[in-house]
Amino acid sequence: MGDVHPLDRQIDQVNRRLKAAQLGLLVERRGRKLSLRGTLPPRPGSHRLRPYQQRIPLGAPATKAGLQQIEQDAKVIAAQLIQKTFDWRNYLGNPGGKPLSQTKLSEKIQAFKQYFLSQRHLEKHPASVQTTWEKAYAPYLRKLTTTAEKKPRLSLPEAIYTTVQSTRANSRSRQVCCTALAALADFLALDLPIDLRTFWGVYGDSQIQTRKLPSDDQIIASYHTIPNPSWRFVYGMMATYGLRNHEVFFCNYNALLNGEPEAVIEVQATTKTGHHEVWPFYPEWVDQFDLQAVSLPQVETDLNQTTLQRIGQKVTTQFRRYGLPFSPYDLRHAWAVRTILFGLPDTVAARMMGHSVAIHNRTYHRWITRRDQGQAVRAALSRSQMRAPD
Repeated sequence: MGDVHPLDRQIDQVNRRLKAAQLGLLVERRGRKLSLRGTLPPRPGSHRLRPYQQRIPLGAPATKAGLQQIEQDAKVIAAQLIQKTFDWRNYLGNPGGKPLSQTKLSEKIQAFKQYFLSQRHLEKHPASVQTTWEKAYAPYLRKLTTTAEKKPRLSLPEAIYTTVQSTRANSRSRQVCCTALAALADFLALDLPIDLRTFWGVYGDSQIQTRKLPSDDQIIASYHTIPNPSWRFVYGMMATYGLRNHEVFFCNYNALLNGEPEAVIEVQATTKTGHHEVWPFYPEWVDQFDLQAVSLPQVETDLNQTTLQRIGQKVTTQFRRYGLPFSPYDLRHAWAVRTILFGLPDTVAARMMGHSVAIHNRTYHRWITRRDQGQAVRAALSRSQMRAPD
């Protein structure tokens, strides 16, 4: 152990008792803290498949009382291992190594956060996990904390139901709140008598509002109002390739730099929906917006220092700064509708946008305006060889 501690002799005595009882666990002193070591199941997120030697960071103080407590903990944990009920979630991220049932709500949420973020490397697109936490989970967990503080007599399940019902019925926020709090309850092994899915409501296709998307002429005109060449490039890429805000900063631009005719770009795997290739619509905009002169603004893209959401927010901020009459996502949506008018198969367009065909059809087909419908009808008639009977 290196340093000598007055408790070491007593720790040896406890370990002899644990060994005699064949509990499979030993007490270790690490500085001023005590922990247990033994053959344990893999931690959440581990690539290991079988139990192996690990420590349980109980955080007990290296005192006589702490040693007495950790000896009792060893007996409890050994029983859990025998009964196959041991759960790492009860011991990770908890101050003092207390079981989650004995912690404050803030400590429960902190443990859940650590567990959630530890799953990053299991996700297909790890960079999106931090963004998902900050955007979809953290706001509703803060809301739950506020509810619990204002109404301390509520049990945790009651606070969860109250928080859910404080969101607008039949809204996306209600669904996201249900998802976040259900995940917390599952992590805590908390019994919710009423399934949170019953609170979802009828939010869905009918709730998607039709947007008035910018015309091609408006997109071109707005491009020329941006004074900064690098942000013009960002705008032009989003208009021509239908990219999400953050995706512009995570692309392979070799085809553009090399002047390849198809000008295909590769969106990298670190983005929200992972690696996919995108073709320009319109191809003429590659030259018109001078996209071969790749020039990105200086934005922090190290995902150890920032998140995809924050990068996207910088783009939105610049759009507002330059007084552009539509949002960045309007360019993406206009691109999607444009591919429909070109007759591009939905499966292809959806793949280039990095989402499912179901989402593509549900979202974009309902945004086709009368102008777009008329244009599509005229194009279809011009392509058709059919003739009305005489």
